[in-house]
Amino acid sequence: MNAKTEEITDKASIEKTAGKIRGRPFLSERRIQARVRELAAEISKDYEGKNPLVVGLLKGAFMFYADLVRHLQMPITIDFMVASSYVMASTTGKIKIHADVREQVRGRHVILIEDIVDTGITLNHLRQNMLNRSPESLKICTLLDKKDRREVDVPIDYVGFTVPNEFLVGYGLDYDNRYRNLPYISVFKKSE
Repeated sequence: MNAKTEEITDKASIEKTAGKIRGRPFLSERRIQARVRELAAEISKDYEGKNPLVVGLLKGAFMFYADLVRHLQMPITIDFMVASSYVMASTTGKIKIHADVREQVRGRHVILIEDIVDTGITLNHLRQNMLNRSPESLKICTLLDKKDRREVDVPIDYVGFTVPNEFLVGYGLDYDNRYRNLPYISVFKKSE
């Protein structure tokens, strides 16, 4: 395990929600928030003097997105996309855009904000979709990068944590649309 792939050490953050899930704690609320601030500082430095369009990929990225944009130190325009290729935690490989950005993309610096990149199928589709709209630049920021599951190579510019091939829930990540509201991330285990 490296510094970006670590188990939870802040037990207080899971004691508040004890019993809500069955599984192994993975990343504490404290560690997540510290990394979010670090990412925001890096992005703010890279976009100094610019007004990027920051697009959150929903539903999963909603918590990460909200925390990240609060720490950005430059003017931004916010927008969202809702897309999916998942049915009950397994990918179908077919991408459906349920809600598209409403802001103009052409000529803008665009940052896509994702919760987790695993196969890369959905993110690659959305990246190509954005590139077809002729942005000035396009970068991708993800909280979690699950490289072991990658099927499509997609460039990621900002990574919060590199994680192992485990099913994770919390901080926006879900199982059957549950557990998104947890302030930390756990390795999910179904009740037996």
